[in-house]
Amino acid sequence: MTVNKLYAELDKKIPRELSCSWDNDGLMCAPDGEREVKRVLVALDVTEAAVERAIERGCELIVSHHPLIFKGLKGITEQNNISRKAIRLIGAGISVFSFHTRLDALEGGVNDKLCEVLGIEDAIPFGDEEIGRIGTLHGYDSAEKLAALVKERLGCGAIFLADAGITPHRVAVLGGSGSDDVIAAACAGADTYISGEIKHNYMVDAPENQMNIIAAGHFFTEVPVCETLCKMIKEIDASIECEIFCSNAVKTI
Repeated sequence: MTVNKLYAELDKKIPRELSCSWDNDGLMCAPDGEREVKRVLVALDVTEAAVERAIERGCELIVSHHPLIFKGLKGITEQNNISRKAIRLIGAGISVFSFHTRLDALEGGVNDKLCEVLGIEDAIPFGDEEIGRIGTLHGYDSAEKLAALVKERLGCGAIFLADAGITPHRVAVLGGSGSDDVIAAACAGADTYISGEIKHNYMVDAPENQMNIIAAGHFFTEVPVCETLCKMIKEIDASIECEIFCSNAVKTI
């Protein structure tokens, strides 16, 4: 399976039409599209540590959620961390695929995987771009108990909870940055909203607006999808070796 063929197959599974208009994702770097892919490093972010791991492990490809290149580069030099990584990758012959908002919106993608991990059932899309999910959760009589579950299941170092004193039942999720969809979650009927990071004013206002909000960290709410990416790659070619790399560079002190 070559780089180009593998990208074409993943592009079918995670179609570009699901991407938000402002996004930049897809084929980020391909120094040799005809190179055979035997080893893939899967990571949420293409950090310098991820690049070094891919080189060390002899990988031909990195597949990430967050784009290697999001905004246009004005120069390819060692002075910029993005271009520095691109130089290193090209020199090592390593390609990069990044599937960002299309993987958020995909059925079975970031937010469906988050629902699966947290036990949220019968989830359906919500929001203008239908990236988030809302479903039903049973067995938790307080937002604090649900926050404890989120912390345990996602392995978070810390949880921020705005507790409205409402029993969680109709729960909305959006991995990563979820501030822009707080109102959409409420309009969809959510009594509880779980995301990675939420702006302070939404957290403060949530109890007064009769909604619990749980902010569990950008990385932790999205990283479960790395398992999904590995599964997709193995479905395309079972002989490809996949490794998940923890790209989290933020510590809780």
